[in-house]
Amino acid sequence: MVRHVVLTGGPGAGKSTLLREAARAGLTTSPEVARRLLKQPGGMALRENDPTGFANAMMAAHLAEYERLQEVQAPVVFDRGFPDVVGFLEVSGLAVPDEIGKVCRTVRYQGLVLRAPAWREIYRPDSERTQDWDQAVASDRAVTAAWRHYGYVVEDLPLTNVWELYT
Repeated sequence: MVRHVVLTGGPGAGKSTLLREAARAGLTTSPEVARRLLKQPGGMALRENDPTGFANAMMAAHLAEYERLQEVQAPVVFDRGFPDVVGFLEVSGLAVPDEIGKVCRTVRYQGLVLRAPAWREIYRPDSERTQDWDQAVASDRAVTAAWRHYGYVVEDLPLTNVWELYT
């Protein structure tokens, strides 16, 4: 049985839209923890001034979500996961702390990892998504490489309207 479905990929590639549609279809979902952290007081400053601290906060939030949803018997759809934190660090030019690497190696998602590729036609920066297009593409490459580094098979989603997937 598929226990987890993780959506990964570039910023602004449609993951949140897919997550909303999964929730509307009745699936249990876990929204992106980074966006939640960025909206908190001091969140943007933490990302800008202490990216390693921000990565640690993301990892703690991912672990809390993972643990909170372990008792759910149906599949859970996550917007990003542990290796995405590694991708964030690597695209930022930072070392991966041992604790973060250990979580990625030992706490495993059981199911699908679906990549929403960087998609220029729908990409829009916003107050939390501050990367330009080139940075979004670099982020996509980094997070995809991180998932593969930790032994996951990453499947690409098609570049199509989410509602066309259901017809």
